[in-house]
Amino acid sequence: MSQKILLIEDDAATAAYIAKGLMQEGYVVDRADNGRDGLFLATEATHDIVILDRMLPGLDGMAVLGAIRAAGMETPVIILSALGTADDRVTGLNGGSDDYLVKPFAFAELLARVRLLLRRRQGTGGQETALRCEDLEMDLLSRKVKRAGRAIDLQPREFRLLEYMLRHKDQVVTRTMLLEGVWDYHFDPGTNVIDVHISRLRKKVDERQDRPLIHTVRGAGYRLGPVV
Repeated sequence: MSQKILLIEDDAATAAYIAKGLMQEGYVVDRADNGRDGLFLATEATHDIVILDRMLPGLDGMAVLGAIRAAGMETPVIILSALGTADDRVTGLNGGSDDYLVKPFAFAELLARVRLLLRRRQGTGGQETALRCEDLEMDLLSRKVKRAGRAIDLQPREFRLLEYMLRHKDQVVTRTMLLEGVWDYHFDPGTNVIDVHISRLRKKVDERQDRPLIHTVRGAGYRLGPVV
């Protein structure tokens, strides 16, 4: 059965763009262009996830979110907003959202976050015991990593970074995704912490290998996978 997503977005062009992309990925999408209709759909129908614009006519996104949580609903909610300061993100997350994505954003990033929240809700993420890409292997139980049979010694943060990239293999992961998914930062600290860790990880994973697996995607982020 297809998973259902409720999209509450008042900008027609943005809503059409998101809905089209999600439907192409096999999701069923319900839409509302104002807060009141969005809240009605959220409380009257069952959805697997809600994508909620923060600034809406009729009833703003934070009020819709508050009403959803007050009704005892635990449906994952991703807030979309042009408000991107650290305080704005904290307000959204403390208000009960599961994620907060700042406009403008790449659809690939929204899709990755949707998939992650859906996996968490289904409880499937914790059942995996091993991750693999080509000849790179990660054992989540023993916390051992090998490439072509050679053991790779990783620091805890490097392990977490590689795990995140393996879970998103063949996808472009942005700096924002890495900051939130690996460092639990919901703001940009303004440092080169990602570049430093990617550089260290690349040396360990791709060292003495004919086929590099960690690639920089200029202007977008990074990708783990074979050369395409």
